Amino acid sequence: MIGNDVIDIIQSRRESDWQRKGYLQKIFTSQEQILISNAPDPEIMVWLLWSMKEAAYKIYNRQTKIRAYIPQKLICSVISLHHDYSIGTVNCEGNIYYTKTIISPETLHTIAVKSLEDLKKVIEIENKDIIKDNNGIPYLTLFHSNTFQDVSISHHGRFQKVVTIQSSF
Repeated sequence: MIGNDVIDIIQSRRESDWQRKGYLQKIFTSQEQILISNAPDPEIMVWLLWSMKEAAYKIYNRQTKIRAYIPQKLICSVISLHHDYSIGTVNCEGNIYYTKTIISPETLHTIAVKSLEDLKKVIEIENKDIIKDNNGIPYLTLFHSNTFQDVSISHHGRFQKVVTIQSSF
């Protein structure tokens, strides 16, 4: 299973006032708020944690078919943070999702998977041959085998990312 989220940093600066009163408390747990306040770049930490939650939520939604606004139930842990990438986990109601985020001056792109080994198998694909089920969950159609494969689509501002876990198709 896979989820992903992309954030256009420039657009986020125009559209979001994450520093307004109550915003961080509404979205982030107290531990996540501490991460933000202690970060060398709090803005990047806000969007890193947000994208981790969004990417993990896409897997949670795929698993449960539950659509809900539950940012505080998606609990992020940052395992390692570097200037250009981060590794972490998100826990949602006992489900653990593993994340990797690529950080650049213009964008953050987070990939979440259910199995740690799958982080090494993620590939970006074109946005074609994708269908959505009745719940709006996207799948890649594999015409040669008449099967479907999990895919995740994310777009924000100038960026779109479509990813899947590479298999033997």
